[in-house]
Amino acid sequence: MSQHTKTTGFPISHVMGFLMSLVLTFGAVFVALKTSLPLKTIIWVIGTLAVIQAAMQLYMFMHMNEGEDGKAQLINIVYAFFIAAVTVFGTVWVMSFGM
Repeated sequence: MSQHTKTTGFPISHVMGFLMSLVLTFGAVFVALKTSLPLKTIIWVIGTLAVIQAAMQLYMFMHMNEGEDGKAQLINIVYAFFIAAVTVFGTVWVMSFGM
């Protein structure tokens, strides 16, 4: 039986994750407001930065790399994406067709 030891030092990984989130956010703001790129390109860049930020936050803040059973965490993530997709597409469907 192994015993896990928990360190209570300074959470440098959380600070680094926060700073990386700020960099990605300000990068998206810069692309949106200070560049003369076509609208489609701006939307793709912002979307890409958003996906990168979401993945980084799952890894750094939600501790997706921790735990003994990575399968349960993967199932939870897939389920969350399914619920998000059903919510978004269901809302668009209802608002578009009034059903």
